[in-house]
Amino acid sequence: MAITVYFVRHGQTYLNRYHRVQGWSDAPLTSQGQTDAKRTGKVLSGVGFDYLFSSDLARTMETARLLLAASNNSQIKAPTPTPAFREEFFGFFEGLDSAMLTNFLGAETGFDNFADMFSKLGPDTLKDRVAAADPYKDAENHVQFWNRVSKGIDRLRSLPDGSTAVVVSHGVTIRSIAEHYGYHTTESVKNGSLTRLTLTPTDTQVDFYNQLELPE
Repeated sequence: MAITVYFVRHGQTYLNRYHRVQGWSDAPLTSQGQTDAKRTGKVLSGVGFDYLFSSDLARTMETARLLLAASNNSQIKAPTPTPAFREEFFGFFEGLDSAMLTNFLGAETGFDNFADMFSKLGPDTLKDRVAAADPYKDAENHVQFWNRVSKGIDRLRSLPDGSTAVVVSHGVTIRSIAEHYGYHTTESVKNGSLTRLTLTPTDTQVDFYNQLELPE
C-alpha cells in the first residue's frame, strides 16, 4: 500500500504579481490567485482526498480554504496548518525584487535570471548561496530547510495506508521536493498547479509535476 499526495502551489499573490521574493513574507491573493485556488479545487473534486494540509502562511491557508470549498469535499472541515511545508526563508532578501536578488547572487557567475540560476546550481546549492550572502544570517541553508520539510514528509508517510492527502505549499518548496526525489526539471512551479507523489515506507515517487489538470 502507499500514500498519495497532491502538492498544490498557492494562488497568485500581489508579491508574485510584482516579482518580489516571497518566502515567509506574505501577501494576499490577487483576484487571479483566488481563481487559481478555486480552479484547482474543481480539478480535485473527483479526487477523494482524506486529508488537507497547508503551510501555515496566510497565502496558502487562504488557497486551501478556497480549494476546499470548490472541491465539494464534505468530510474535511478546514485545512490543517503545517509549518513544515512553509516556503524557503530568504532572510534579509525577503521582499526584494527577484531580479535584484539574481543580480546580487549571480552576476559574478553569469546568471541573469533566478530560474536559470535555480536550474544550473540546483536547489540546495542555491539555498546555501542565499544563506551565505545574508548579512543577518537568518536565511535558511539547505540543511535547515530539509530538517524542517522532512518532518512534514514523515508525517505524510505515517498516514494510514491507502490515504490520499492534499498539501498546499509553495513554489520553491514543491520544486525542491520534486528534485530531491529524482525529478529534475527546469520548470518553475505555476500558481495553482498540481504535483503528485506516491509515498511508501521506503520510497518516494514523483508521478507528475506542475500540472494544471490531472493527466489522463
